[in-house]
Amino acid sequence: MTDSAPVWIKDPLGILAEGAERGIVIREGRVAEVVPSGAEPVTPGVSVFDAGRHVVLPGLINTHHHFFQTLTRASPAALDRTLFPWLQALYPIWARLTPEALDAAATVAMAELLLSGCTTTSDHHYLFPAGLEFAIDTAIAAAQRLGIRVVLTRGSMNLSQRDGGLPPDRVVQDEDAILADSERLIARYHDAADGAMVQVALAPCSPFSVTTSLMQATAALAKRTGVRLHTHLAETTDEEAFCLATFGCRPLDYLERCGWLSDRTWLAHGVHLDAREITRLASTGTCVTHCPCSNQILASGTCRVCDMEQAGLQVGLGVDGSASNNASNLMQEVRSAFLLQRSRYGVEKVSHTDALRWATQGSAACLGRPELGHIAVGMQADLALFAIDELRFSGALDPLAAVVLCGAHHADRVMVAGRWVVEDGAIPGLDMAALVRRHTAAARTLHAG
Repeated sequence: MTDSAPVWIKDPLGILAEGAERGIVIREGRVAEVVPSGAEPVTPGVSVFDAGRHVVLPGLINTHHHFFQTLTRASPAALDRTLFPWLQALYPIWARLTPEALDAAATVAMAELLLSGCTTTSDHHYLFPAGLEFAIDTAIAAAQRLGIRVVLTRGSMNLSQRDGGLPPDRVVQDEDAILADSERLIARYHDAADGAMVQVALAPCSPFSVTTSLMQATAALAKRTGVRLHTHLAETTDEEAFCLATFGCRPLDYLERCGWLSDRTWLAHGVHLDAREITRLASTGTCVTHCPCSNQILASGTCRVCDMEQAGLQVGLGVDGSASNNASNLMQEVRSAFLLQRSRYGVEKVSHTDALRWATQGSAACLGRPELGHIAVGMQADLALFAIDELRFSGALDPLAAVVLCGAHHADRVMVAGRWVVEDGAIPGLDMAALVRRHTAAARTLHAG
């Protein structure tokens, strides 16, 4: 398929789109036509992709990740720990990151995301030990090789243990260096256009690893340059206790003091927010990313997603880092979110379509990308096609429900901006066996010290 050749994705088993029973036509990277029941395309000269084995979804959108953490999956030092002890166990290992190891980690993370049906991902990279000053550049280069859309956040930490923070001294930077590199990345890479493949956002790590001065200066820089803001917030009760002891207020109050509540901000986790705080976030247009697998593995609590949506707050999904989630599979995250939120709110409140919405339209809202996350004329042609003819789907009668309820986890085809980036369950041109060997060697070296 080329950018100029229109293609009819014909007669899918199911499709998450209105009036597209016979599929959709893609032309020049966008959805050019939806084809209703009983109709044929009106677009001339279409080629046909037979989707008779597939359920077609908008490309899934991952709104919170830490690519580098694929190197510390199931790390013995961090097993069976809550967030603060977990971080303290892993910081010394992460401090040994090299550019070569990060390239392997980012490639693994984004390849796994693509194969799970994810077409756009954010990443929150906040570790910049000596020698890793160009970490974001490394991740962008890996994304461009794979063909995935990215909104990469320039994370930061400048509040080390000697200053009363959590991270060790060798993984933090000073404020001037952080702001200078943030400006460099925005000027070099950020594309504000509709359909951009690369965007940059700014993301001080958390209240317990960043100074108030840096939080405020980052908010000012983001406003001046028109980029979005991201951080962890209200993930654990330990964070709440830290903010009360250090700042004399709850995490959301602290964020508001720093000038962060706006429709350009999205927050990771939002587990420990009360009803009034949820209403405050909704009134400012601030969005929240739900990370169900990570929250369950670290026993951090459960995000109140239905309460948030009822208040008018947009909620997206994120896989979070592979050191807490231990996976970078966004379709599995959809199922986890569905099960977790249904167990909290009940059958009447949460359906499979809700979980799919969180990973598509909700996530698009988090990233400020209205051209993504929805199949309709004029939208970007980002699609995930799941074949449901394997054993796990046998007997399933509702194809769209089956991809969630029966546990789809590996896409057969994935399209980004009108180009196939996954074909027949594989990423063209990527030597997966060689990548696994390289990545595994890097992980072992990192742990060996």
